[in-house]
Amino acid sequence: MLRGLLGEELTIKGPVRDLHSGYYGGAAINPIRVLARIIAGLHDDTGRITVPGFYDDVPELSQALRDQWQGLGFDPEAFLGSVGLSVPAGEQDRSVLEQVWARPTCEVNGIWGGYNGDGFKTVLPAEAHAKISFRLVGTQDPNAIRKSFRAMVEAQLPTDCTVEWKAHGASPASQMSIDNPCFELARAALAPEWPGAPAYIGGGGSIPIAGHFKDLLGMDSMLLGFGKDDDQIHSPNEKYDLTSFHKGMRSWARVLDALTRDV
Repeated sequence: MLRGLLGEELTIKGPVRDLHSGYYGGAAINPIRVLARIIAGLHDDTGRITVPGFYDDVPELSQALRDQWQGLGFDPEAFLGSVGLSVPAGEQDRSVLEQVWARPTCEVNGIWGGYNGDGFKTVLPAEAHAKISFRLVGTQDPNAIRKSFRAMVEAQLPTDCTVEWKAHGASPASQMSIDNPCFELARAALAPEWPGAPAYIGGGGSIPIAGHFKDLLGMDSMLLGFGKDDDQIHSPNEKYDLTSFHKGMRSWARVLDALTRDV
């Protein structure tokens, strides 16, 4: 399974220009304050997302997959500790693996406004901006969530504030049925190449083309991952080990051989 993705950029506008906070502070609305309040309300105290209807099409994890994931030996403390964190910040009733593989998210990717240069300037800004992304699961409809999210924001705008929107793409989640016998053949073929037993896992990221293959061609995509936990994806020093290349090539040879022998 791969999570879908929805991107939104919003600009909240207040006064016609930046204002002197001494002359206008207290009387004039501050768009950054408005935006901060809206963003703070996107999650409740348990980590659940508050956008209306957000969880309508979110499925529960099957017991078979839950059992496989529990057998992976995943260490949530080490996972978070490797990036300087210690406490899971998602839904409190979900494991860390569920949070990153099987549950939807709402994250602020950037926020800015007012004076950001060197020194200090007592400005009351005319605008405040944010970029917010949603990772989606199951059959969540990105267009329906976009509509609900925008309505939620617009309902919270005070008098004298407006919002402008910029969409940054939308794609639903992709989930392949492991009932297809090819998946079990591939899993068995991988076993001799790796020290641990292959498992069906989720992917927190998004690969929209996998869903397009399924929708347009009626074909499931077999996604085999050979990366390592310390590859630091999307970081400036992202890497991919030569071992992963070599064993990955051997793995695909094993899988293709298994699939063609059993056609």
